[in-house]
Amino acid sequence: MTVFILVAGAFTGAHVWRETAARLTAEGRDVHAVALTGLDASRPAAPSVRVDLETHIEDVLAAIDAVDPGREIVLVGHDYGIHPALGAADRRARRVARLVYLDSAMPRDGVPALAAVPDQTLRGELAERIRRDGHDGELAPPERDAWARWGSTAGVSGAALDRLTALAAPQPLGTLCTPLRLSGAVADVPVTGVLCTGNGASVELVQRLVDFGDPALAALTAPGTGFFELPTGHWPMLSRPADLADVLLRAAAGEGHRLRPAGTDATPAHLRPFPLDVPVPAREREGHVDLYVPDTEGPLPAVIVVHGGPVPAGARPTPREWPTLVGYACLAAAEGVVGATLDHRLHDVADYGRAAEDVAAAVELVRADPRVDADRIALWFLSGGGLLAADWLAEPPAWLRCLAASYPILAPLPNWGLADSRFHPARAVADADAGELPFVLLRAGLESPEIAATVEAFVTAAEDCGARLELIDLPQGHHGFETLDPPEETRPALLRGMRSVIGHLKG
Repeated sequence: MTVFILVAGAFTGAHVWRETAARLTAEGRDVHAVALTGLDASRPAAPSVRVDLETHIEDVLAAIDAVDPGREIVLVGHDYGIHPALGAADRRARRVARLVYLDSAMPRDGVPALAAVPDQTLRGELAERIRRDGHDGELAPPERDAWARWGSTAGVSGAALDRLTALAAPQPLGTLCTPLRLSGAVADVPVTGVLCTGNGASVELVQRLVDFGDPALAALTAPGTGFFELPTGHWPMLSRPADLADVLLRAAAGEGHRLRPAGTDATPAHLRPFPLDVPVPAREREGHVDLYVPDTEGPLPAVIVVHGGPVPAGARPTPREWPTLVGYACLAAAEGVVGATLDHRLHDVADYGRAAEDVAAAVELVRADPRVDADRIALWFLSGGGLLAADWLAEPPAWLRCLAASYPILAPLPNWGLADSRFHPARAVADADAGELPFVLLRAGLESPEIAATVEAFVTAAEDCGARLELIDLPQGHHGFETLDPPEETRPALLRGMRSVIGHLKG
């Protein structure tokens, strides 16, 4: 018989599992929700004890060791709870039949839980506090309206949120700054990932990351690894307890979506052909920028194509060589202007600052080329690169004649920790200066709900402030429609979008 050992996240205790545990028990399973020292009211810390990650690993080890050796253990870690769960599973790899990552990060050896704090502003503040005051002390739990800094509260009722807040406990700083130490034994434990789509995660997104070929993600395609999605926010044990129990039962049975290993598909989506057959001028490489210059007397306007992400640092070829980006640049060249692609360092959601620096440097490099009219520039953003449009909307220079975007993310996703950052186009578009800048938006009708919500927020803000927004809809278009959808459906939108952008450049 399966025994479920449940480890809760930051500020919370065994109480959060009440409804899910009851469902599992009703199905005949034994359930043990771990009371973490200093976080759970039933296990207070002694005044002289310094609570850190090792303390919580020991709590989980005690729960594992209390199970009869002949029984199968499914160990579930939510949020911060995956760190002590993973540490314990590494030391009891033969006892744990399956490790479930419940809407959590993928901790690595030597990295503290602080690195997984989703709100980047808060993470920086905590890092500074730890540098200044050391590892002792506590982090106060969130107020009722501040839980969203730790994950989406979508689906959590008002009563459940009240209870979560009332029972929350301060998080000992030592649990966040103690590095996780792994021997590697846990690599043999089968894994299930449960992704909460309302918090910005999805199986499709993880598959895209795997397709980039990052070796660090290869383990996600192992035969024993499965994935499930739950259409809710970061606390499914509060918002969808019955559905979570069902998913955990299926995980224990070895079910779940299997990811396709990189290279097993004949051609991954990001390397499939561009749908328009356009001439490809000779590529000219300068630094992190590739130029495609038409055989036309200049100086000429330029369209600079900005890729999305995050893209693993080891992805090859790099984005500026992907058929879609090259296709946009060559389409621009075919229409009589300079096309440019670039690589930027958006390898993680924490990298938007340096990615913005790379884009700004690329723009200046393109503008400095004598064949380019430095006063007539357009920027075209794709996917996660859409957040980088915020800077240009907030303070558009006179030489920037147009912005464009295809299936962009236009507000930070809930689990990206960027809600208070400057990378928020849906806010930036409401700025008075941004209202004068044309924005051509190619909108995918079959976009994921989480990304579609950011686009709608942007469109609403743009319409409210009278921004010069042109919408080009692809009702049957998916995210990445250039290489996923039938060419006959995407070609008209691509041509219309590019010609509109060039019209703004030449007008």
